[in-house]
Amino acid sequence: MMDVERSSLCNFVVNFLLEENYLLTAFELLHELLDDGRDAQAMRLKEFFADPSHFPVDQISRYSSLGVVDPQSLLEEKEAIEEKLALSDYELRLAQEDVMKLKTELQRKVDLRRDRLSESSVSNNINHALEVHRHRRDVPFSTLGPLKANERKDLNCAVKEYLLIGGYRLTAMTFCEEVTDQNLDVWANSPASVPDALRHYYYQYLSSSSEAAEEKISMIRENESLQKAIESLNYEKELLMKNKDLAEGQINALTKSLAATQKDLKDKENLIQDVKHAWEHQRKELNDCRAEITSPKMHIEGSSSVQNPVTSSVDSAQPQALENYKEEIVSLQKEIERLKSEKRDIPDLSDSNCAEKESTYTEEKVVEVDENKTLISHPVEPAGPIDSNSLSASVQAFDNSTHKPEDNLAEPAMNPSSTADGFPSSRTLSQQNEKPPSEDSRLHSKSETPSSGPAPDNMGLGTIQILADALPKIVPYVLINHREELLPLIMCAIERHPDNATRDSLTHTLFNLIKRPDEQQRRIIMDACVSLAKNVGEMRTEIELLPQCWEQINHMYEERRLLVAQSCGELAEFVRPEIRDSLILSIVQQLIEDPATVVREAAAHNLALLLPLFPHMDKYFKVEELMFQLACDPSGVVVETTLKELLPALINWGNKLDHILRVLISHILDSAEHCPPLAGVEGSVESHLRVLGEQERWNLDILLRILADLLPHVHQKAIETCPFSSVSESNGPKFSSSVLELYAGGHVEWPAFEWMHVDCFSGLIQLSCLLPQKEDSLRNRTTKFLLAVSELFGESYSTHIMMPVFLVAVGDAADFTFFPPNIHSRIRGLKPRTAVAERLAVLGILPLLLAGVLGSPGKREQLADYLRKLLVEGAMKENQSITHNNDIVNAVRFLCTFEEHHSLIFDILWEMVVSSNIELKIGAANILKVIVTYVDAKVASTHVLPALITLGSDQNLKVRNASIDAFGAVAQHFKNDMIVDKIRVQMDAFLEDGSHETTMAVVRSLVVALPHTTERFRDYFLTKIFQLTSMPAFATDGMSRRERANVFCEAICAVDATGLLL
Repeated sequence: MMDVERSSLCNFVVNFLLEENYLLTAFELLHELLDDGRDAQAMRLKEFFADPSHFPVDQISRYSSLGVVDPQSLLEEKEAIEEKLALSDYELRLAQEDVMKLKTELQRKVDLRRDRLSESSVSNNINHALEVHRHRRDVPFSTLGPLKANERKDLNCAVKEYLLIGGYRLTAMTFCEEVTDQNLDVWANSPASVPDALRHYYYQYLSSSSEAAEEKISMIRENESLQKAIESLNYEKELLMKNKDLAEGQINALTKSLAATQKDLKDKENLIQDVKHAWEHQRKELNDCRAEITSPKMHIEGSSSVQNPVTSSVDSAQPQALENYKEEIVSLQKEIERLKSEKRDIPDLSDSNCAEKESTYTEEKVVEVDENKTLISHPVEPAGPIDSNSLSASVQAFDNSTHKPEDNLAEPAMNPSSTADGFPSSRTLSQQNEKPPSEDSRLHSKSETPSSGPAPDNMGLGTIQILADALPKIVPYVLINHREELLPLIMCAIERHPDNATRDSLTHTLFNLIKRPDEQQRRIIMDACVSLAKNVGEMRTEIELLPQCWEQINHMYEERRLLVAQSCGELAEFVRPEIRDSLILSIVQQLIEDPATVVREAAAHNLALLLPLFPHMDKYFKVEELMFQLACDPSGVVVETTLKELLPALINWGNKLDHILRVLISHILDSAEHCPPLAGVEGSVESHLRVLGEQERWNLDILLRILADLLPHVHQKAIETCPFSSVSESNGPKFSSSVLELYAGGHVEWPAFEWMHVDCFSGLIQLSCLLPQKEDSLRNRTTKFLLAVSELFGESYSTHIMMPVFLVAVGDAADFTFFPPNIHSRIRGLKPRTAVAERLAVLGILPLLLAGVLGSPGKREQLADYLRKLLVEGAMKENQSITHNNDIVNAVRFLCTFEEHHSLIFDILWEMVVSSNIELKIGAANILKVIVTYVDAKVASTHVLPALITLGSDQNLKVRNASIDAFGAVAQHFKNDMIVDKIRVQMDAFLEDGSHETTMAVVRSLVVALPHTTERFRDYFLTKIFQLTSMPAFATDGMSRRERANVFCEAICAVDATGLLL
């Protein structure tokens, strides 16, 4: 319905413009309709303007030959139009509100009419309405008589209002210009002057014509369809709300159920803890009883072993002692039975709880005393760190015990198979412990019987077999913190077992001994592996140990992958050289891609350990690539390990410093050049600057750190390759003027020395021309590198080599006396040739020249002279642009990031402040504004504020206004009461001046400082805003009044943003 209404109003306006011969307005409306995509409404206008009868061809060609409009007049018209546009925007907002109200009223009236009209009356009136409409359509509007002046003005004002509401502002402007005899901006108060007048006229026309019938019928039908759609949507909404309520009920029920389940689970966990404590207590009592049983048996065995015919008195007294021991043992056995019965009475909570108890406590069970055995269980001691020597000693001791069991086991004096003495048999004790006797126990018992003779030759192999079979069963039941105590047994079995499959299984057990070993446990396991590799040799280390590394490389736990990384560095010594740079290097390369930071760090550390073991240099370039990959890692820990360990190891191993330096400079430039430009306008300064992402900024910072770390190596190599050995030895590590003079002769080549000022400085200059102003961190890193070069290479090198290179790069003249003739062209090639290159040099290279070259400790006087040349002499040049001055100010700002140059800069600034040149004073104010961030409160009070107060008292308005922004910067960065009071006094002095420009500058500067200053200063600012807004505006032009209103509006918004209540 709205589209139909809109189309009808548009057709009405088109007809009115053509009938009243407002052709310019109609032509502008045609273009705006076409821009909005309303081709249907623009059809009649296109036909009208395309008709040659209305616009002859010769007339159009004559119009096209007219001259170009004056730009000044267009600018004036534009300003006038902008002012009208602001008023129109305000009127548009009011009109839109009226439109919303009228739409609501119209909808209400349509609903009332729809209720009153019946379907029968509508159908009867359709044919009659159409007939009357056709009749009236044929009647020309001219029969109504000519329009009166007030009617024409009302129609013109209504059409203008419609064009503004519809967004056809250009058409409305053209219409106002075309209607010259009426002022359409002022609509006299008359009955026709109503909001949205054209729409009301149209409705009145419809209500008095036959077109109302068609409109009402279409509106009724459309309303009926919309009503049905609304009812269906309401029904769907009710269904969705019911489903939502049902889902919320289910969610609440599930939430309550989950809470109850969690409560039950917590109760069960508490009960499990209670059961664990009870079980622990009973286990301790059981172990005490076993110890008491063991002690009498030791006495029995001791007494039996020393029986001989001479000790007849002992024999006569032994039966009585044995009887006493037997009675004591029986009583202890009964106590054990009682404790076990109590253990069985403990309720079994769940299968998972039982499994947890079994896995936790079964691991610590001590071997029970068997009547058929002579082994005695000892208390388990806490595990401690085990080194490789102790492991080897344990393995050797165990190996000796396997070959000579008769030396380690006490031979029993009584017959173990006899039960007449009252001791429980092996079967009875096993039943008491609820464990069936194992085959290993039977074999061990047989080896300890008194009838057994000397150990056979294959006894050691049998013992190893028994050990290999038992270890996989024992390991799961040993506490994790005590499993390292099994390492000597596992190593012995791996070393001596003849079967490959069994050894592989035991090696797998060794690597998987602890699920997630900590650092100490990994160290213990790794020492065991190293000891094993020493004993088994290269082939078995490659065949049995390295495959285990390869299997663990993708393990889900990072601790296990860490174990693999450690093994690569420590086992490489015990494999063949050709395996080190093939299989082991491949494992390390895959670990470098690991997602865990600790694994990548371990890979970098162990790669550094691996490099000296490589047999040749075939893999150098691959290792160098891995080093740069690790250096650009996003983790700082990995980067630190790479720079401290891997980089020196690579240099010492490869001895290819020149190649590393070439690749490093290439990476530095590529990292910056691959970033998108600051702007896409070809040939502009911004198209050369790059927008760095976080990763690119991180990479560049790390690469510059590598360059700084390599600087001592570069210096050392330059000294070692110096062709003037006699002169260099007398001057020490620094390059004197005599060495540089010999170098300038060009008679010998010195590539290690030339790399710094030919390749390195050139690369850094290219990088600086790619960095925007905000990249101070990277520029600071480069500056520190240049200062280190000056310190390491000496004052002569800095003066005669470094300074000419950077002076040429910024476009200044330089002395090439100490350069050999063959590189003059390369150094001169750094000079900027175009205006864009000159500005890039000032933006990027000038800060490095000031802070990195002239900023060295021995060049204070040269730095002062160069700064005076830039700031004092440069400001007096007439052709200096504002952009160039701002770039120089930015370079001085960067120099202020180094605190040691503050006093020098303030000396030069004070010379500029007291100068009579206005440009120097304005430049001093601009510099003081940007360096406030880099000084403390003391320097601000003693240097910055006195200079600004002097500038603020100057007679020249431009100088005073320039100091106002600097005062705002001081207020923004310091909350010291004394500083704030001085700023308030100076701001009051500025406001007393009363000029419009000064007042606006004060308010703007304080608005910027408001969120960062003190509460006192905010109250002061609020008071001043009230005073200024209450004063009458003395400005006469509209632009000044608008600027004043905007500034005060921004000030009030800033006050509101700080949380103050107006």
